[in-house]
Amino acid sequence: QVQLVEVGGTLVQAGGSLRLACAASGRAFNGNAMAWFRQAPGKEREFVAAMKLGEQILVEESVKGRFTISMENTQKTVYLQMNNLRPDDTGIYYCAASRGFAVFPEESMYDYWGQGTQVTVSS
Repeated sequence: QVQLVEVGGTLVQAGGSLRLACAASGRAFNGNAMAWFRQAPGKEREFVAAMKLGEQILVEESVKGRFTISMENTQKTVYLQMNNLRPDDTGIYYCAASRGFAVFPEESMYDYWGQGTQVTVSS
């Protein structure tokens, strides 16, 4: 069983920064893909960024240049550094992990999900 726990969400003003962290426990990852998704109020969950250690990073177009995904060498923690936040970045941010080794933007490619952490960006 794999557990993913996200931390770091809070209320922040537009233009500010946050770093989210997702800690994985219960299974050793070895090159597996991990990702961040988000869900804004009243909208479907959408892809934000994904990576596997050492290679293959995908970032959704609207956050390019502002958000950075990174991973510890142990592969137990994945981060999302968010800079220059905007009100439309508001939402619940979810961490996801795959049993596979390729990076995809589709939800269906991820097998494990955290409960999410709320990010609210005020104008």
